[in-house]
Amino acid sequence: MSIRVRGSGIKTLPGLATRPTPSRVREAIFNIWQGKIAGCRWLDLCAGSGAMSAEALVRGASMVVGIELSGAACKLIEQNWQKMIEPDRNPAQSYKIYRGDVVKTLPKLKSTLKTDRFDLIYFDPPYQSDLYEPVLNLVPPLMADRAILAAEHDRSRTLPAETKDLVLIDRRIYGQTSIAFYQLKISE
Repeated sequence: MSIRVRGSGIKTLPGLATRPTPSRVREAIFNIWQGKIAGCRWLDLCAGSGAMSAEALVRGASMVVGIELSGAACKLIEQNWQKMIEPDRNPAQSYKIYRGDVVKTLPKLKSTLKTDRFDLIYFDPPYQSDLYEPVLNLVPPLMADRAILAAEHDRSRTLPAETKDLVLIDRRIYGQTSIAFYQLKISE
């Protein structure tokens, strides 16, 4: 299955302020998640250009929420996502972008959204940041029972096999990029 938003005018910021997910990695993620996207509630953490969420919208996600620190990137994301909504095809589709620090914004999401749980979460922070552990600890209350979180990172970085509430279920490597997939731990 190919990327559907390729060549459809996704804008990005000049320079290296936001590092877009390589198209090969995007395609792999959407192949892995292909049966889960239509109708899902999608959360994009450190959204960058919003390309991952734009792809989710094109594939029928019912709701997309993003968090991005850069104000300029948020404006661009808004434009990119607006292009992907097809009200005739899916009138219930919605999106919302929040500008702010992901660690400070995540705890506030539950009280500001119509839903309190997400099905698919894509987390792509700056690779050298210290955001991985705090976000992996903050996001579980926002995950639906069978939700999956994918954390993009440099392949030389090792993410934990588990946290208090999450367990690593898969890891994929694409060149220098690695994706760690997490689910909620099953209560015994």
